[in-house]
Amino acid sequence: MTSAPVDLGVDLGPLRLPSPVLTASGTFGHGDEVARLGDPARLGAVTAKSVSPEPWAGKPAPRLHTTAAGMVNAVGLQGPGMSEWVGHDLPALRATGARVIASVWGHTVDDFARATEMLEGADVVAVEVNASCPNLHAIHESGAIWAHDPEATGSVVRAVRGATALPVFAKLSPNVTDITEIARAAVDGGADGLTLVNTVLALVIDAERRRPVLGGGGGGLSGPAIKPVALRAVHAVTRALPHVPVIGTGGVQSGVDAVEMLLAGASAVAVGTANFRDPRAPYRVLDELVEWCARHDVARVRDLTGALEGP
Repeated sequence: MTSAPVDLGVDLGPLRLPSPVLTASGTFGHGDEVARLGDPARLGAVTAKSVSPEPWAGKPAPRLHTTAAGMVNAVGLQGPGMSEWVGHDLPALRATGARVIASVWGHTVDDFARATEMLEGADVVAVEVNASCPNLHAIHESGAIWAHDPEATGSVVRAVRGATALPVFAKLSPNVTDITEIARAAVDGGADGLTLVNTVLALVIDAERRRPVLGGGGGGLSGPAIKPVALRAVHAVTRALPHVPVIGTGGVQSGVDAVEMLLAGASAVAVGTANFRDPRAPYRVLDELVEWCARHDVARVRDLTGALEGP
């Protein structure tokens, strides 16, 4: 067993973080409301809830429903608008010591660009392009979610890339036939890295009422049920694009889950649905990851990235 402290530093392209554990967008609040329950400075970064240029009301209630192995949600990207987030929510979050990744979304390509431009001078370390939310028709003219189409994915990433000098990460959808094709389009559009994956399209039904349970109809499945889906996506994309850093997310509940995501090829992991049950879950995952590395004589956590053996 190694006696030296585990080196937790990771590089995500131009972004260097002191820890490989992040929080996933939409699961840690807009500002400091969840961050106050722990020490977010211990985490690599906190990815804030996705924000568009203007305020957005989101989907009608009910918005969340637990399932046998996770949760289905249709929040619909409710948010205060970028100006309000930058002026009110971001300072409170930064005051907790968190390194912040801003997440942007829009109805149009121009929305993505405007949301990013409104981050000018904001104290954030990177921008995530949420092109893959299944709970809102954030669509291009063909009628598909942005991240379901290579050309559309490239267009929104290029818009964000042209609006900022910050590192850019594209958050992609697992609900596609070939995620590597979408990943290539995002990288060609200027993404420095990728976040894999968003939620899986899902539907829960109330048999007595013969209606969908959620107010918005369908939603997105997250939690332990989608971890194998996320692992496959991370593995496929990092094999196809070995020099592109990936933040792996989807069903990370424990330190071992984080190790699996790193072995599949991720450079960092994001904890999401687990935060709803336990807002301190990211810190526990980090502690368990450190303990696992110590037990297995892993001196540097980045050495786990892509170290999966076999086919």
